Amino acid sequence: MTMFAAFWYKLPGIVRFTARRLVVGALLCVGVTLVSFALTQVVPGDPVVASLGDRAASDPEIVAAFRAHYGLDKPLPEQYVVYVSRLLQGDFGESQQSRRPVADDLGKYMGATIELAAVAMVIAMVVGVGLGIIAAIWRERWPDHVIRVLSLAGVSVPTFWLGLICLYVFFYQLGISPGVGRLSPGADVPGPFTGLVIIDATLVGDWPLLWDALAHLALPAMVLAVYTIGAVTRFTRAAMLESLGQDYVRSAKAKGLLPATVILRHALRPALAAIITVSGMAFGRMLGGAVLVESVFSWPGIGEYAYRSALALDLRAIMGVSLVIAVVYILVNLVIDILYAVIDPRIRLG
Repeated sequence: MTMFAAFWYKLPGIVRFTARRLVVGALLCVGVTLVSFALTQVVPGDPVVASLGDRAASDPEIVAAFRAHYGLDKPLPEQYVVYVSRLLQGDFGESQQSRRPVADDLGKYMGATIELAAVAMVIAMVVGVGLGIIAAIWRERWPDHVIRVLSLAGVSVPTFWLGLICLYVFFYQLGISPGVGRLSPGADVPGPFTGLVIIDATLVGDWPLLWDALAHLALPAMVLAVYTIGAVTRFTRAAMLESLGQDYVRSAKAKGLLPATVILRHALRPALAAIITVSGMAFGRMLGGAVLVESVFSWPGIGEYAYRSALALDLRAIMGVSLVIAVVYILVNLVIDILYAVIDPRIRLG
């Protein structure tokens, strides 16, 4: 134990911090599987009937084979071990509605959601950070007041309502947006290589397809980004106001440095820790909001898949979606924690 402690403290602080966060992330993943398994036990109804149907469930041999295959004939602790082992192999069970493995369905729809959420996150960070900086610089003047009202509206407006209004205005009334869906009818998707149409189209040099994908992506991504823009703007403004009041910023101004240098290098950099933290929390909310946005815009992503699974009471598909979103959220926050420690060394030394 002493040798291990000596070895541990010889490691760089960032390595020790990352190792601790990896252990915490692994424990959180175990907790997610426990909650997921517990929910499958308390949901009313027989999972055999839900998966096989009434006709197949009336055959004792089929029922016995099904229970043996999924370990349902074992005690609960053994059932949990079987459940986790199958998850580690990528086996989420079979979807009741598609009659295909849930893992295959998730792989089919996950790319569209990643594409939508990634573009929405980029829009939210660029616009939110920019507005937050402007509001902090023009504190208590008309740009600040306007931006604060807009950010408050952004975090207050319901996502599904905003999506319907934008679809009605920009598609039906103005004809600017190409409408719902990921691509125009009849579009030929290459590959897929990555599952992300804008990347696959760029790799093969299909520029008309790329433009079509971006045109369909623009409106749902902006709708999904609105809430995060409001949250990032408010946090950026608060963090920038705190930085602008520090002595080192006043010293930089007194030295005659350019205003852009003072803002970006001396004021924004210390504020990045708070901005990165809120972006991690906002990403989790963005994954939840994708369900509504994808339903409104008929976006073929994991949100629409979850919505259809909920309507069909497809338990295995719902649990598969929940597990994937929870693990992605844990991984994103793990990355955020590591970036936080890179920016602020005091975090990894605590």
